[in-house]
Amino acid sequence: MPLDAVAGETIVYGQAGSAELCAERYGARNAQLASAIVMVHGGAWTTNDRHAPVVLCQHLAAAGFTVFSLDFRDGRDGKHPCAVQDITAGIRYVRANAASFGVDADRIGLIGSSSGGHLVLLSAIQPDIAAHRGTPIFVAGKLRDGADVSAAVRCVAALWPVSDPLVRFRYAQRVGRDELVAAHLRYYRDEEHMRQASVQRTLRDGEAQTLPPLLVVQPGEDANVPRSMTWDLVREYQDCGGSLHYLFFPGLPHAFAYQAAPETTQLAGDLEHFFNLHLRSGPAPQNAVLGSAG
Repeated sequence: MPLDAVAGETIVYGQAGSAELCAERYGARNAQLASAIVMVHGGAWTTNDRHAPVVLCQHLAAAGFTVFSLDFRDGRDGKHPCAVQDITAGIRYVRANAASFGVDADRIGLIGSSSGGHLVLLSAIQPDIAAHRGTPIFVAGKLRDGADVSAAVRCVAALWPVSDPLVRFRYAQRVGRDELVAAHLRYYRDEEHMRQASVQRTLRDGEAQTLPPLLVVQPGEDANVPRSMTWDLVREYQDCGGSLHYLFFPGLPHAFAYQAAPETTQLAGDLEHFFNLHLRSGPAPQNAVLGSAG
């Protein structure tokens, strides 16, 4: 299927206060069950929307996946963990309405980039804790709390993730990235709030509920995400027993895959392989359950 043939369809998946939360769905409604991928955009927790990652959404839809690219609350609307609450609601929406979209409720993957990479990592390892619930979802057209629906996913891909907000905040201060400093302060109350939101801290402190297979992607010339932070994420995930794939793209900048380019096509192929491996091959795996974590 050519990319220009993959059009999006806007749907409303949930509600935060009086505001409707929209998603863009890419992919055909097929009689044969498809695997679903929930897409989460980046933007330093303060910018962009569900249309930002359209190129990758179209690539994945052309490969046969049904992709749901989410809008969610961020620093423009609230403080952490409001975005994670909406993302887990998006996953619950897809699972609860799977039959109407022709997708397999047991084969849902998750992908996010930059700050979105941070958000999907927290959503993936703590899908059903109380702090990550609270956003109602639409089920068969009716708004429900979705408390009986899990947000657990089969696998997660984190593209250049801001996995430790406090580390990145101090890095941004050190290198004079005032716009990133300001973005952190819009979504987090203070440095302690950033520390608590760290994926690495969550793993080290034994607070993960589950460890789905993870793909981490790091560009070589990323001026927004220090490579040492990504290595720390890789180490902590592996030390907890998680299965992890790592891809390095030398010479490329942060967020390179938001634009159509040969490198984006290459990454899309790598993502297709990862999701094929974990969403389409064999029976649903039993991800390691580490505890209730609240």
